[in-house]
Amino acid sequence: MMTGVAEDEEKWLAAGIAGLQQNAFYMHRAMDSNNLRDALKYSAQMLSELRTSKLSPHKYYELYMRAFDELRKLEIFFKEEARRGCSIVDLYELVQHAGNILPRLYLLCTVGSVYIKSKEAPAKDILKDLVEMCRGIQHPLRGLFLRSYLSQVSRDKLPDIGSEYEGDADTIMDAMEFVLQNFTEMNKLWVRMQHQGPAREKEKREKERSELRDLVGKNLHVLSQIEGVDLELYKETVLPRVLEQVVNCKDDIAQYYLMDCIIQVFPDEYHLQTLEILLGVFPQLQPSVDIKTVLSQLMERLSNYAAISAEALPEFLQVEAFSKLNNAIGKVIEAQADMPVFGAVTLYSSLLKFSLHVHPDRLDYADQVLGSCVKQLSGRGKIEDSKATKQIVALLSAPIEKYNNVVTALKLSNYPRVMEYLDNETNKVMATVVIQSVMKNNTHITTVDKVEALFELIKGLIKDLERTAYDELDEDDFKEEQNSVARLIQMLHNDDPEEMFKIICTVRKHILTGGPKRLPFTVPPLVFSSLKLVRQLQGQEENPFGDEAATTPKKIFQLLNQIIEALSNVPAPDLALRLYLQCAEAANDCELEPVAYEFFTQAYILYEEEISDSKAQITAIHLIIGTLQRMHVFGVENRDTLTHKTTGYSAKLLKKPDQCKAVYACSHLFWVDDQDNMKDGERALLCLKRALRIANAAQQMSNVTRGSAGSVTLFVEILNKYLYFFEKGNPQITVAAIQSLIELITTEMQSDTTTPDSTADAFFASTLRYIQFQKQKGGAVGEKYGPIKV
Repeated sequence: MMTGVAEDEEKWLAAGIAGLQQNAFYMHRAMDSNNLRDALKYSAQMLSELRTSKLSPHKYYELYMRAFDELRKLEIFFKEEARRGCSIVDLYELVQHAGNILPRLYLLCTVGSVYIKSKEAPAKDILKDLVEMCRGIQHPLRGLFLRSYLSQVSRDKLPDIGSEYEGDADTIMDAMEFVLQNFTEMNKLWVRMQHQGPAREKEKREKERSELRDLVGKNLHVLSQIEGVDLELYKETVLPRVLEQVVNCKDDIAQYYLMDCIIQVFPDEYHLQTLEILLGVFPQLQPSVDIKTVLSQLMERLSNYAAISAEALPEFLQVEAFSKLNNAIGKVIEAQADMPVFGAVTLYSSLLKFSLHVHPDRLDYADQVLGSCVKQLSGRGKIEDSKATKQIVALLSAPIEKYNNVVTALKLSNYPRVMEYLDNETNKVMATVVIQSVMKNNTHITTVDKVEALFELIKGLIKDLERTAYDELDEDDFKEEQNSVARLIQMLHNDDPEEMFKIICTVRKHILTGGPKRLPFTVPPLVFSSLKLVRQLQGQEENPFGDEAATTPKKIFQLLNQIIEALSNVPAPDLALRLYLQCAEAANDCELEPVAYEFFTQAYILYEEEISDSKAQITAIHLIIGTLQRMHVFGVENRDTLTHKTTGYSAKLLKKPDQCKAVYACSHLFWVDDQDNMKDGERALLCLKRALRIANAAQQMSNVTRGSAGSVTLFVEILNKYLYFFEKGNPQITVAAIQSLIELITTEMQSDTTTPDSTADAFFASTLRYIQFQKQKGGAVGEKYGPIKV
């Protein structure tokens, strides 16, 4: 059906163009022979093609442009006729005898243009006559194009100030009146199009109208270009007349487009000074008009005006722009009761951006906007509309982007209240934006109040706002979110120990609500932040003034114990054990033996009761040995208890090779090179001998189960331990013992049952080269290694 209509239109257009070109040909021939009467006759016939009602605006425009080109040539011919002595007044009268009104008026406008240029009559009189005459065409499409032609031929002939057609004192009023009258009539014709034809073609008509809107809008552009229209005239006459037409037409398409035109074509300073008049119209517009977009564009233009014209800022304060805009938005929302949440939030988002650009120092304005937004959202629950959600994110992001400082946003009391209306996922997005801002700008958050406010903002990442199944979460996204929280915790700092301790307590309160899945991410940074404070207070045992409330390392360690205990609910024993050992080392540096012993005790309990995986046990044992070796705070009794436990754990590992490595590592617990009170050579040797026995047992088991003795790597590793203690001066490690071990390894390597192992061979060869190197050093070292035969 539509294809058939389009084909018919093409035929009608082709017929119209053919008729136009044919008459134009005869018109040109008459013009070439200076035959005025024939030129008028054929031009009238040519213009009769524009009387068609069969074409759509798009096709009619093609026909009109061809006629327009011919009319320009006809206008040149009329000028030449006037030069040749033809009376332009007579010509003006003559064209009015054309048979049909539409060709008559096109010819009248064309001659009128020449008439004005001749200056034989005042421009204002001719323009008034033409604009009145054009009322003869009331068909919307034909009337719009006719008046558009009038506007086109007259725009450079208006009696403006400084124009060659300037008349008396009221010349500006005349020019203005002409354009306004033409605009009013064109708008009426444009609106009338909406009500012609059947209801089922409403969408088609709206599309056609949108194609024609620029014809109407050009009048406002012409008005803005009139030099004589100053602020006073604009305020007193132009704007009220235009707005009156906008309101009275009661057409949503026209109202939206014309309001947008007013904002775009007239200067920003005019908008600022006439803000009250302009804003007063918005509540009177049709409910279906997209007011949010127009108002947002107005605020954006004013914001840009303030940004490029610093001298204009006092004007904004003088006219109370923020207050007027805020009131106008409230009235618009009130007038449009069914305005969706998206619309209201968009308006407040634009107002907030306006406030931040024009009045960046007035945080109370920003908070007022957020408060108004909360008022609009109240009673709606979580916002589910994705468009509205996006606008709320834009609203909340604006202060952070403007100030590059989350601390400033924390001063806005209504900020967290707006966030409460976001759904869980968007709340997380917004929380991430907040954290990223802190990271990017290296923002220092140094007080408990600010930390409390900050964690209230990011609670979407700290805890589950509603019951959420963890298996629904994307694992990588979750890790990234929690790692960002961990980085944030590390950035919280205050040089005052008392304030820092309060910050740590506040953070602890929040992260402990996070549930078992989050704690492994958030507990470690808090522990290390606390240990940093411990290092700061290192050496301070008691407050010299006896203040019980004062922060001391002991007090922090008590808190740390409670924080790490929370991991037992996860459970995350491996992580908890590492943290206990870190705390034990810090307590050692603070000379707090009971505290260090307690942390070790907790680590041992975890090892015994929670860590059952053999690989995890091996890692844990070596961590315990390494940490215990560095401890110097323990007395003989406590140290013996802990080392005895450790060696016991080492000997009970599942696999013999793992037992062997752990036991020979324990030898370092009895001989610490830089501590004279911890050099028990005999017990160190016992550990090595025990390790040898376990290594030997491992060889025998391998022989029984696999038929081969396996690798000698363990023996070579033990040999290296022997050499270490021999070099460090352990009197129990003798040349004979080393020599015996070398011979044992050599024999094992030559045995038929030993599995060939190139790595072990290279390791042993490297060890022997080292002995040889030490022998060749000379001096005390060479003398010491001399008796060893390799």
